Amino acid sequence: MSASQKQASDSVRSSVRHGRLKKSSGWRTALKVGLAGIVVVAVSGVSIGAYAFWDLSSRMQPSVQLAGAEDLPEISTIGPIDGPLTIFLAGTDSRAGQSLDDGEEGELNDVNMLLTVSADHKTATVTSFPRDLMLPIPSCPGPNGEENYYPAMSEQPLNSTLQSGGLACAALTIQELTGIPINYAGLISFDGVIAMTNAIGGVPVCVSNDINDTMVGLTLPAGEHTLAGLEALQFLRSRYGVGDGGDLGRISNQQAFLSSLVRTIKSSETLGDASKVYGLAKATAENVSLSSSLNSITSLLSVAATVKDIDVDAINFVQYPVVTHPYNPNKVAPDYASAAVLFDLIQQGLPLTLTGGTGPATDVDPNAPVTETPAAPADGTVVAEDGSVVAEDGTVPVDPAAPTDTATTAPGELPTNVKGQNASQYTCTAGR
Repeated sequence: MSASQKQASDSVRSSVRHGRLKKSSGWRTALKVGLAGIVVVAVSGVSIGAYAFWDLSSRMQPSVQLAGAEDLPEISTIGPIDGPLTIFLAGTDSRAGQSLDDGEEGELNDVNMLLTVSADHKTATVTSFPRDLMLPIPSCPGPNGEENYYPAMSEQPLNSTLQSGGLACAALTIQELTGIPINYAGLISFDGVIAMTNAIGGVPVCVSNDINDTMVGLTLPAGEHTLAGLEALQFLRSRYGVGDGGDLGRISNQQAFLSSLVRTIKSSETLGDASKVYGLAKATAENVSLSSSLNSITSLLSVAATVKDIDVDAINFVQYPVVTHPYNPNKVAPDYASAAVLFDLIQQGLPLTLTGGTGPATDVDPNAPVTETPAAPADGTVVAEDGSVVAEDGTVPVDPAAPTDTATTAPGELPTNVKGQNASQYTCTAGR
């Protein structure tokens, strides 16, 4: 065995042991909001002045080379990126250099998200992958892009890939799993979580039952709350205080938070506040290590230009579909059949229709805004859903000036094993 293979093998054994230990939840699950911050910077379509551009450029973190991304053309001008856009986002639980340090060592990617934007830039989907997902790990490139530096493995937990081969390995693993090429990626640290939530002044959340989680020190009574900083971190890392106490429930809780985060960022109160926009961009630049293909303010602003006009109701947060692992009930395995449907629809750019519910930790907000159906005219005229007047024979008159192409795209219905929610959907966290 070569020295590099032995190093990789020792790293894998260390990460597997680390996964078996009953590790404190730390701050790892709170990374969701930081990753969402990157997504939100994009969907906000932020713009910055010349000084801010220079200042943010000077704060960018060291870059990472992705497998296959070395041939990408350089993004030299700000503007929409042609075709579909895919960005892999991982969260590191490394305590090195972080203000929040509980003494834990090692580095795992306990948060894994894939942002996919359709070729026409009309829809966006953020897919969350469970950290304990058991799957094949491909042969991964080394720190400087060397091929076959880390040997392939038949099955390991997803969150071992960062320690085994870095961000490039984690991204390549998700690329192999989904069949979607990944040319851009980012890795966020703990300190980015606090900075991003504070930058926007907090995120509104709804709690349907009291949350009392002694593991993270969070107590929230039922009702409406605006969370930022430490309290937002506690909310996002809570597992035993929400839903069924499981990791999939925690993901659904985090997706409720992320949906509210997107709505908050897309609102005029945030986009119209230059200090908030700059603060969010600054937090991203200072706390996110990007792939070399994305590591410039020009590239980030081009991502923003690509997706800035996507409507909130065209943004979906979904969980990668899983089944209980056949010989380890504490792990999960891919539901390949349901996943194939999900990613086929994503690659076609079809609007997604979720049929499996939001997950075990969330339910519909009873106080959510309701779109009222217009009242029928007093004269008894019948009006169709689109506002057209229905004739006495039951037909809707056709506008002679309307386009003759009547072809429409039906929404893509997802299997019931794909949980998630639309960003426009108001949901509440179900405390335990």
